[in-house]
Amino acid sequence: KTWLSSFKSFNRYHSFTLKQAGWKLVGKELRINKIGSFKLFLSRPIEGEIKTVTLRKTLSNRWYVTFSCDKVASKPLPKTSKSIGIDVGCLSFLTASNGEKISNPRFFQRAQNILTKRQRAVSHRKKGSKRRTKAKILLAKAHEKIFNQRRDFHFKIARKLLQANDTIYIENMNHFKSFRALNRSMRDVAWFNFFNILLFKAEEAEKEVVKVPARNTSQMCSSCGRTVQKDLSCRVHSCPFCGLIIDRDTNAARNFLRLGQSLQGAEVLASAMN
Repeated sequence: KTWLSSFKSFNRYHSFTLKQAGWKLVGKELRINKIGSFKLFLSRPIEGEIKTVTLRKTLSNRWYVTFSCDKVASKPLPKTSKSIGIDVGCLSFLTASNGEKISNPRFFQRAQNILTKRQRAVSHRKKGSKRRTKAKILLAKAHEKIFNQRRDFHFKIARKLLQANDTIYIENMNHFKSFRALNRSMRDVAWFNFFNILLFKAEEAEKEVVKVPARNTSQMCSSCGRTVQKDLSCRVHSCPFCGLIIDRDTNAARNFLRLGQSLQGAEVLASAMN
């Protein structure tokens, strides 16, 4: 039985990848066979051996070229012999075990007025019109700016942590994958993206990032190890057993540091016994 083929939009493809053949890089110009030449604005020098070239068009009507490279030399950072535990949140983006807090920039929330205006402009334009297409591009540019701001922030924080520490203990957030929809604040801070960047940069810098189970790290006292029950609205950890009074997030970060070091010690002992 013959079936009618489904409609295939002209704009269904937004990227394509070239391997070893079909392209040539001459200075800052990319030449692609049967298509033409493109002037490149490189975000950084190309390192290693280029394996693939991917051209991608974003919803904001911009073209990007991604070079996938092999045999890239590592860039180790100086050793500091220091370790730190970090706890991420929505009020503060990050709290370290040494008490340092990094505020949440809230890029999406700060751009809410612009996004609302541009989304309203798209809704008011006639479907299929040039004005609607232009309004959609402006909306996409606003979202792209938020994405770039957040990504730049994540890279800078990751580098700051890796420059100061050899080992970083973070929360194992695999349990969050079971939630289909995270609230707007959680999506804005983008913890998963930050941890992926931190892991990637740590490997490049020859540093170590250790994932620690997060169970009871907010309720457990980082000084005596006893459990102190408190709800989310309570922002201060006050232990009735040992008298420790400390910020709730700092207490959790210290627990990540303590538990992570104990887990590493157990692994070293097990390998020695084997």
